[in-house]
Amino acid sequence: MSRRVRRVAYHLDARGIKRLPREELVAILRGADDLIMSGGRNLLTLILKGSRRKKLLELGLDQSPVYGYYRHLPPEEILARIDWAIIHGYLDIAYDYRLPLLVYTEVGWEIERETRAEEFLRGFDRMLEAGPPYDMTYLKDRNRSMILLLLDKVEATRDPKYIPLLEAWAQIDYKKVRSRIREVIGRLRLEGQQTGTSGAGSRGA
Repeated sequence: MSRRVRRVAYHLDARGIKRLPREELVAILRGADDLIMSGGRNLLTLILKGSRRKKLLELGLDQSPVYGYYRHLPPEEILARIDWAIIHGYLDIAYDYRLPLLVYTEVGWEIERETRAEEFLRGFDRMLEAGPPYDMTYLKDRNRSMILLLLDKVEATRDPKYIPLLEAWAQIDYKKVRSRIREVIGRLRLEGQQTGTSGAGSRGA
């Protein structure tokens, strides 16, 4: 007979917090992105606190864009805000064998997906400033719905300057993503023809 797994217990306590500003919720969800089914509430607390603990540094979690976001708060107040996000349905807890790990709820992922897509779009601007060659392999195997949202955002800019990045991206991604990339390139080329700009012309920008 196999032994019964004794799961590590946890207790949620929002410490009387009634509401959380949208900006703080977005930061908590962004910090959780690196921990989905790999880390829990305490590790997220350390990221948001800006801890210099060895484990956190070894995992590269100090590279999170929200590392140290709550450095002015004591750990118990940070944990209370994380627990608020769980209690109100933006994050959830799932067990992997014994350990309680963070996962997104559907509504939490919708917010995080938007955050990441905006983050990648800003990254495109930095890549264009640095100039070619453009290595787009970091986008391969990302969540498909987030990638499609990113492409929607690129298309919505109506700016053909992104065409060189999209062309480089289309060379390395899967068929369905390539198809959407080509659609966006076509729309941006048309916009460039109408405004007298072009993606090719933006390469030297």
